[in-house]
Amino acid sequence: MNNAGISHIGTVESTTEADFDRVFQVNVKGIYNCLHAGVGYLKTTGGVILNMASIAGSSGLTDRFAYSMSKGAVIAMTYSVARDYLAHNIRCNCISPARIHTPFVDGYLKKVYPGREEEMFKVLSAAQPIGRMGTPEEVAALALFLCSDESAFISGADYPLDGGFFNLRG
Repeated sequence: MNNAGISHIGTVESTTEADFDRVFQVNVKGIYNCLHAGVGYLKTTGGVILNMASIAGSSGLTDRFAYSMSKGAVIAMTYSVARDYLAHNIRCNCISPARIHTPFVDGYLKKVYPGREEEMFKVLSAAQPIGRMGTPEEVAALALFLCSDESAFISGADYPLDGGFFNLRG
């Protein structure tokens, strides 16, 4: 499972080249490096590759230019690897979560909204069509399924785990 990612806030105008490069180095090149290192071995054994993308990669979030670009690249790499290595019995899929309640979210709220963390947590949760953030356990359950033999007929798919964000946004 390839799960590299850092965030960045900004539009194309406000994102500096250094910011863009930093996001690209971690979110795109980090996944590439893992793919590059692992595919040779998997060609001899077969197996499953699971990449962590984001709903931002297919929907383009407001004020998240570099982050959205990087996660779109992860989705494209997933499709490419799935096609290129299917004959080697390698399946490749990705999960594209929306907002998941992790320590990262808590740290973000503490840093950006000191003293208003609880209020802003409710605002961010309500922004999901389902009315709450996802949980790490929900991501893990989907990851476990996609890496199991129960999903042996699935390759080259991007799974939005988004509480209805992608299809139900208004």
